[in-house]
Amino acid sequence: MSDAPTYDQGGKGFVLLLLYSAVGTVLHLTLALFRPLVELLGGRWAYGLAERLGRYPQVATGPGERVLWLHASSVGEVQAALVLLDDLTRSCPGLRVVLTTTTEQGHRLAESRLPAEITCLMAPLDVVPAVRRALRTVRPDLYVCLETELWPVMLTRLRRTGVPMALVNGRLSERSCRRYRHIRSTMARLLGGFASLAVITEADGRRFVALGADASRIRVCGNLKYDMPADDPEATRRLSRARLGASDETVFVCGSTHEGEEEQLLAVYRRLAERGPLVFVLAPRHLERVEAVAALLGRAGVDFDRFSQLATGDRTAPTVLVDTMGDLADLYAGGDYLFCGGSLVDRGGHNIIEAARWGRPVFFGPHMKDFRDAADMLIEAGGGFQVSDVDTLATRVLALRNDPGRYDLACACAAAAAAGQRGAVRRQADMVRRLLVAG
Repeated sequence: MSDAPTYDQGGKGFVLLLLYSAVGTVLHLTLALFRPLVELLGGRWAYGLAERLGRYPQVATGPGERVLWLHASSVGEVQAALVLLDDLTRSCPGLRVVLTTTTEQGHRLAESRLPAEITCLMAPLDVVPAVRRALRTVRPDLYVCLETELWPVMLTRLRRTGVPMALVNGRLSERSCRRYRHIRSTMARLLGGFASLAVITEADGRRFVALGADASRIRVCGNLKYDMPADDPEATRRLSRARLGASDETVFVCGSTHEGEEEQLLAVYRRLAERGPLVFVLAPRHLERVEAVAALLGRAGVDFDRFSQLATGDRTAPTVLVDTMGDLADLYAGGDYLFCGGSLVDRGGHNIIEAARWGRPVFFGPHMKDFRDAADMLIEAGGGFQVSDVDTLATRVLALRNDPGRYDLACACAAAAAAGQRGAVRRQADMVRRLLVAG
């Protein structure tokens, strides 16, 4: 039997995936042939290239040990994976974990946060030779992917070799669902291979069913990212503010910003700075944009420090540009007012509960398609504020700044709303444990 995925011939899905397979094959052959040159030149494709080609180190297992392959695409998914693995590794003795990512940033974060006994690798290219070679080496007892990491070749090969599969923290925006409906028969085949699908909301579950998933295998479990630990918020807040050199100053944290947002947010910074001492923290969503943001600040005449160069309390400028990975979550704790990016420009928004869990008011723009449920929940609770533009953002922040009673109430509402969303890790870890035992 061929290793290549099979799809209904003649449909749009078949044509698109035939093209996908052809392009992937050419890319794989090119990278394999010119691997020494690519690694010598460096760049995006050089990082972990051997692993992308499926050349993995042997995963050593002892008697009775089971192998869990957990795939998390980038930084956000890795953060969710950390929460899940903390539960699983404590409750499942004899579990050998292999974590794969598709981005360098995600891989570096995983290696820096996970214990040495967990193997962190770059995911293989989604082409037959790389996937087959990787599976032969890892030999997983269970494959788990996060959110919507639905790689056709990988899922097809896993199903044919009899490896159980699960989706955790599954989410599917209405926009993505509409696109996938054009290849519904193909999506139904891919989703049909999952033994269980843990989705974040009821709406996510309905969308997966609309694409052909078996409704009986879907469980609504909440969002793993809402269970990120915040054991001592006040201690984390003190440490974050000390690192920023903030004592009595107001701290305005703008996280996960995209191109087109930083320039707008500078107008908010200037209005807020007119009303008193302010520390403006700017954290681009993607680290490769840091230099572009630095250039923007330079052109605007805004002095700034890079977060990576700050020791405790040695800030020299009112603005801090975050140029490190994995620090934003704790920096939110040090803020007084929090803005979540990807929402002033049409990028679907980002995880606002990650910010709200620190008990500070959270602001976001009009574009929240990917986190609509969370936005509605936080607005209704009184801890979140959706704004149409930066003028409204500055006005709403200043209104809370001038009304301590309303500000304290918004802080309490944000913390309570975030606390009410916890518990997803237990539900999703239980699902994974059941599959490991059943396998």
